[in-house]
Amino acid sequence: MPLDLSEPHFQEEVIAAGTMVADLAGVFSGSVLGALLAERRKMDLMGFLVLGLVSGVGGGILRDTLLQVGPPLALVKPSYLVAAFTGAFAAFIFELKHGPTVKLLSTLDALTLGSFAVAGTQRTLEVGLSPGTAVLIGIIAAAGGGVIRDVLIRRTPTVMRPEPGYYALAALAASLVCLAFSLTGHRRLALAAGMAVGAAVRLISVRRGWRLPIKRTRAPPIDGDDFGGRSESETRSKR
Repeated sequence: MPLDLSEPHFQEEVIAAGTMVADLAGVFSGSVLGALLAERRKMDLMGFLVLGLVSGVGGGILRDTLLQVGPPLALVKPSYLVAAFTGAFAAFIFELKHGPTVKLLSTLDALTLGSFAVAGTQRTLEVGLSPGTAVLIGIIAAAGGGVIRDVLIRRTPTVMRPEPGYYALAALAASLVCLAFSLTGHRRLALAAGMAVGAAVRLISVRRGWRLPIKRTRAPPIDGDDFGGRSESETRSKR
């Protein structure tokens, strides 16, 4: 039976123009931030491209895979890969970690989080899923690319590290604001308001050093046993 080499026909993607603009903004800025991490690790051009691509489109691919409404947008719309590679190349060519661009990078980080959160929330609503699911997917989309990137370089994901800056809470705030405006019929305003609130929560918490509480233990666990019991070597010595 001869192979069918004709172009594949995909299910028509459900995404509004405003959602795509927010999504592409997050892809570009996310790829810049991912590529800058490659610079910190002294990687070559391929390292810049890989980390930039993963950071830019990883969260969106995870989001679209969970939504199951056709292939991920990054695989069928060339603008996503163009935005990701452009951001990675920009980080490779230009010096962005010194001078006035340092403040720009912190703002870029906050806007990336807000962009992915609102795009994920809005896209979930557009395919007909519930508001609660929309908030969940928004948070996953905001954190997904960074988690994959950090796993690749064997680092604890940013969203789980006790660092200043409410990363997950900023994504939650962006998603909730976007959801509230969307449910009242103001979809375009929902994108802008969600991005602004998410970015503001992220920036303010970083500058003020706010962080989520961590568990305080009374005494460190005995060596060899994470649960505070006797270590295996200690047990053998007493037998």
